[in-house]
Amino acid sequence: MAIRSPNGRPYKKIGDTSIDEKDTRTFTRFLYAAATECTFDKQGRINIPQTLVDHAGLEKACVLVGVANRIEIWSQERWQSFSDEAATDFDTISENLIDLGL
Repeated sequence: MAIRSPNGRPYKKIGDTSIDEKDTRTFTRFLYAAATECTFDKQGRINIPQTLVDHAGLEKACVLVGVANRIEIWSQERWQSFSDEAATDFDTISENLIDLGL
């Protein structure tokens, strides 16, 4: 789930990429095809479409993760698996980002 920023920055960057490249066209189609506008109900809950519930593997417990300018909704099991793997590789990931100047 991405929160739409007022300046549209993530969308602008995608829009600025060259449409001549096959990977760019494929990625853009896939990204926008999965985009769904979700609304809040009267109690302030987000109604997530069933296709996204299925894609994320959401069943009972879920985890909300704040990532820069967006939130992600993960099934508890998938988040735990990702988190365990990321923790194992954290030193390597950090070194790679440092090498990139980040």
